[in-house]
Amino acid sequence: MPREIISVSVGQCGNQLGQAFWEQILKEHGLDESGKYIQGSGDEDQQLKRLSVYFQEVGGSQNKYVPRSIQADLEPAVINRIKAGRLSKLFRPDTFIHAQSGAGNNFAKGFYTEGAELVDEVLDNIRQQTENTDSLQGFQLLHSLGGGTGSGLGALLLSKIREEYPDRMMATFSIIPSPKVSDTVVEPYNTLLATHNLVENSDITCCLDNEALYDICTNLMKVKVPTHEDLNNVIAKVMAGFTTTLRFPGVLNSDLRKLAVNMVPFPRLHFFAVGYAPLVATQSRAYQASNVQELNAQLFDRRSWLVAADPKMGKYLTTSIAYRGKLSMRDIENSSMEYHEKHSGSFVPWIPGNTQTTLCQVPPIGTPASATLVANSTSISEVFKRNHAQFVSMFRRKAFLHGYTNEGMDEMEFTEAESNLADLVNEYEQYASAEIDDDEYMEEGGEEHYEE
Repeated sequence: MPREIISVSVGQCGNQLGQAFWEQILKEHGLDESGKYIQGSGDEDQQLKRLSVYFQEVGGSQNKYVPRSIQADLEPAVINRIKAGRLSKLFRPDTFIHAQSGAGNNFAKGFYTEGAELVDEVLDNIRQQTENTDSLQGFQLLHSLGGGTGSGLGALLLSKIREEYPDRMMATFSIIPSPKVSDTVVEPYNTLLATHNLVENSDITCCLDNEALYDICTNLMKVKVPTHEDLNNVIAKVMAGFTTTLRFPGVLNSDLRKLAVNMVPFPRLHFFAVGYAPLVATQSRAYQASNVQELNAQLFDRRSWLVAADPKMGKYLTTSIAYRGKLSMRDIENSSMEYHEKHSGSFVPWIPGNTQTTLCQVPPIGTPASATLVANSTSISEVFKRNHAQFVSMFRRKAFLHGYTNEGMDEMEFTEAESNLADLVNEYEQYASAEIDDDEYMEEGGEEHYEE
């Protein structure tokens, strides 16, 4: 029986990303923009068998499928655009929840003041949606860490959902800002405070980095000046790849809990880098990678990673690759073993069988085959170090701090968040250098225990 996931989009970035994600999976499951199934659009059994993970079937004159989704924001602009846009007939009207004033790029407004006034309405909607599920497996949160709503209201929702549903899984797709795409000066504060919350309250966090996305769009996809829509379309492909095993019939990682058990060796180290292949310009589609070896070569190349971290700067704790299309499982297994043997120094030696592969026969839209890499790599600490350095240079001068303290925050909260991030970086570095005979790595309870 499929187990449901409720998706929560928060803030401008989260809602734009949510729209791109739903557009992508509508096509893959053969649904039109109002949620009705298009006969003859593909293999009906594959498309509909696990559709209830992300969609609820509603009756009426014609059966249609409605996303298990909530769109929340502290200002109305983006939500109004979605209501008036291509997907206007897809969502239930009561799942759009917004305030008027916005969070002014301030975590404290999203978490303590403006967001606190909106959060109960969002939680009520979540309760209604959970009542429409048979066996809820968890939630996915789409947000950015740089803005006030995505970071502040996102963190508040995360902690409230964790409080109310402690035994359900929480996955997040978190956009980490970069100077290349945004120019908001307080992003380092928002990012650090939100990351502090993710360490404590998320089970799985996919780090999506604007800097890497910008490079992918310009260097691989040959877009001269990438827009937010270009960046979101790349992320939507990756999210579709990431959720393939959740949405289509298969064996491995068929729900969020199994994914976490296989991928997270220690509870705090749940920040994943994701890679995708093929990423090519539209005019080069005819020459894109379509066999396993070519896909793998691209996947483990840092240019195909959606986070600005260099895999060579750390070690893989665990990896999982979801292939799609008419590929051979034997080729996949052979290629995976070959890569592992050739690059054994890139993987920690003390987690046996730390590379997993799975195949879904349903190809992605517009390409015969694709592969999505989910990597728990210690090199992700580079991203946190970058944020930490930006944070320290501002916090030392107490720059812009009054905007946060005026909303009720205490300086101690910044210090606590900074120390948590520094601990996280140290943990990643410690496990990168741990050897197979080290007993230290087991001291913290070694293995993660998730109840099935």
